[in-house]
Amino acid sequence: MENEQAITGTPTTRPQTEPEHPIEPREPEPQRLPIIGQRLALFGILLLAACMDFYRLGQDGFGSYYPPAVRSMMDNWHNFFFAAYDPGGITSLDKPPVGFWFQVLSAKIFGFNTVSVLLPQALAGVLSVLLLYFLVRRHFGVVAGLLAALVLAISPISVATNRNATIDSTLTLCLLLGAWAVMRAAESGRLRWLLLSALIVGIGFNIKMMEAYLVVPTFGLLYLLAAPTSMKKRVLHLALALLVLLIVSFSWAAAVDLTPASQRPYVASTLDDSEINLALGYDGIERLTQGKPCLQACNSSATRGNPGGGQGGPPSSLVTSPRGTITVSPNSGPGSNNSFSGGTPGPLRLFTEPLAEQSGWLLPLALLGLVALAWQGRPRPREDRRVQSLLLWGMWLLSTGIFFSAAPFIHEYYLTIMAPALAALCGIGLVMMWRDYRAGGWRGWLLPAALLLTAVEQIVILTTYPEWGLWMIPLLTIPCLLAAGMLISTRLASRLTDQRKATRVLLPALAVGLVALALAPTVWAAIPIFQGNESDLPMAGPVQEGQVQQSQTCSHSGNGTGGQCTHSVDGPFDPAQIHYLEEHQGHARVLVVTNIDADDLILATNKPVMPLDEASYSSYPLTTSELASLVASGTVRFFLLSLVAESRNGPDLATSWVQQHCATVPPGLYSAEGASAGTNGGIQLYDCVLLH
Repeated sequence: MENEQAITGTPTTRPQTEPEHPIEPREPEPQRLPIIGQRLALFGILLLAACMDFYRLGQDGFGSYYPPAVRSMMDNWHNFFFAAYDPGGITSLDKPPVGFWFQVLSAKIFGFNTVSVLLPQALAGVLSVLLLYFLVRRHFGVVAGLLAALVLAISPISVATNRNATIDSTLTLCLLLGAWAVMRAAESGRLRWLLLSALIVGIGFNIKMMEAYLVVPTFGLLYLLAAPTSMKKRVLHLALALLVLLIVSFSWAAAVDLTPASQRPYVASTLDDSEINLALGYDGIERLTQGKPCLQACNSSATRGNPGGGQGGPPSSLVTSPRGTITVSPNSGPGSNNSFSGGTPGPLRLFTEPLAEQSGWLLPLALLGLVALAWQGRPRPREDRRVQSLLLWGMWLLSTGIFFSAAPFIHEYYLTIMAPALAALCGIGLVMMWRDYRAGGWRGWLLPAALLLTAVEQIVILTTYPEWGLWMIPLLTIPCLLAAGMLISTRLASRLTDQRKATRVLLPALAVGLVALALAPTVWAAIPIFQGNESDLPMAGPVQEGQVQQSQTCSHSGNGTGGQCTHSVDGPFDPAQIHYLEEHQGHARVLVVTNIDADDLILATNKPVMPLDEASYSSYPLTTSELASLVASGTVRFFLLSLVAESRNGPDLATSWVQQHCATVPPGLYSAEGASAGTNGGIQLYDCVLLH
């Protein structure tokens, strides 16, 4: 028994039923792992996480859609609060601002550049590893905590997201803080911890909206079943927590909707200019009910007339408001196609491509760890802290796994919020399965089964990458077979072998097997770092044929407020073109209206740029009457249009109107390439200062 406690790092006695306000128990410490050893191991894991998240950070840019908004939010408090996409505050991002506030703060301190924008996410990734260690160690000891932290540190999709401008890493850290608070609430039954958890999750809602709510059923069920208070108090506490959660969650959205439309940016990806409807619709229910959010209704010309729902001409604010246009296409943007749909929905979606290579490497191990944790006898959630961990991490993994398996449309990096639960169950499961292996009984077979099944899953993933699998599959298969073989043979001959001597041999063998299982996810997480293939939509592993990786790089301007940004691949804008637009902008509020990706121009000029059609998530499909109003009011002068995009997507009324009513600017005036620029890629600049 003493030896078992030394290996698992957990107490072998079950805690007694707690009073309503118990004294917090002391965290268990292993008997044979000295404090210095614990600290060195934790330091090594944190160093690994820091290397994965910070090494060569920003070498290949920081994506395109969010950084222009960060730069715009740096300009003034108005843009900062409303998460304005462009410096003119014409439209907002399609996400709340809290996650980007950290990026703005970093850019204010270190200047606007690739590293400063990516720094908050990388830091959140390392802090998540540290916090997960303490959460798992709280109930299962140091070894389980170290294993869980290690798994999270090498999680491919987590590492890719930690190095990207998306804010899922910030959300993950926020949800882990919420888990810490609800764990304290479930242990003590104190309302203040539950309300704190609700407050934190509400902040998470203002980072990534409804995605934060994926853990709400888990937190609520944990408190309902485990809190050492009466059922009446538990239900009352949960009702109060729900009230706090809703108030905090929708406070910013309500403030935006209550602000007059003429005094704030238009809400991107909506038809009715409402943040609440954005949260509940396009960024909420439609993610589960529709394969492509807002697929048909958003492009209906009958609903594009005005925010009030009429079908007439453009609203009067188009002419009188300094904001320009307020009609947005929720279905537009680089993410609206099906190339990043996350594969076919189904029960095996997480075990098959493209999601498996992002987070499925150790999924069989986590699921069998969940089985080992669940099969420990009669569950007593109000007495047994291990059952509380089962509810927390098990429900977290299952709820997010079910959602990601069923949702018709997801991006791979959404799986980042599932990674902590998967890592926790890997660490806890290994400790529990090792204990069950040494104790005898049928549960002892779970450990070798977990090694073999996890190895099989990794082999299946690697077979889709023959060049990588050629050398990785043998390095994976041989150690796992040897480790599992030793575990099985020793168990079959347990009556003939000395238990202590067997343990001395089996632990190194098991460690070799686990190192082999960690090899593939570590390599997959590191590939983007060394190959330089990070992009708008972060994904781990090698670039598949046909994938396009694009990003921006910025040079620090020295004043902390800007920088010169250029596209890392050949783009449609050149310095001569930008110079011409700035020189001839005159009194027009908008630098240019374009159906080409507007992010580059915003980064390079820090001026209002209005995207059309599928140029951005914040696009504007304008009617002809709206175009006439914008030009007549002096809001818009130039249109930069890709005729190739127009022919590919079918007839476009806005493009046709511009071609008929605006003058063509000779390419030699605005491009270093001279007259050939007009035919290169079918891009043409139009000047509407004088209507035909």
